[in-house]
Amino acid sequence: MIHWQLDLQKLNEASDILLRHSDFTSFSRLHGGNKTNICRVSHARWSETPDRLVFTITADRFLRNMVRAIVGTLIPAGRGKLSTADFESILNGRNRGLAGQSAPAHGLALTAIEYPEDLFI
Repeated sequence: MIHWQLDLQKLNEASDILLRHSDFTSFSRLHGGNKTNICRVSHARWSETPDRLVFTITADRFLRNMVRAIVGTLIPAGRGKLSTADFESILNGRNRGLAGQSAPAHGLALTAIEYPEDLFI
């Protein structure tokens, strides 16, 4: 097991906050042209494998750069440099300038897209 210098419990405590919010302006690309920054996150969890940390997030939609911005802001929480209250304040602030730097794109993978069953009927 690799020592990540990140506290998985703190990462997951901060990630749980995402499920209680719907406005993700703080994690959207500036001037991205979105009509709305409203998303419903239904799952956000960190797990550890023998060679990496994995962040899994499920939502009804994602904004451009949203996941990278969330991960880049969660990392300081995992290092104990950002409290869960601070993370929630970033969400409530609805300002991209409050959030951390975006995580690099490498390692980011879309693994599934699900549509409601009645969509095509």
